[in-house]
Amino acid sequence: MSGIVIAVLTAASIPSAIFAAYVRKMEKKMDAKEKAREEHEFLIIKSINASMALGEATAEAVARIPDAHCNGDMHAALDYAREVKHEQKDFLNRQAVHAIS
Repeated sequence: MSGIVIAVLTAASIPSAIFAAYVRKMEKKMDAKEKAREEHEFLIIKSINASMALGEATAEAVARIPDAHCNGDMHAALDYAREVKHEQKDFLNRQAVHAIS
């Protein structure tokens, strides 16, 4: 009788082992996708920062040209860009503090 119990337990454990292996494989895939998504978001942030730096430098250079006759729109846009840049930095700092807490 104990041989039957062992056979039943063995037969029942095979699907569990297969399912556990499948779950581990899916977790590895999800981890890889999550890591790729995080890297992509990091590169987007870097791209935004590079664009902001270029925009600020361009606006400041144009403002120094005597014949450029910059209107208030460019100065307002530059102020807005700097404000958003600081908001982004503040957000990322809050996220960093939250992540290490």
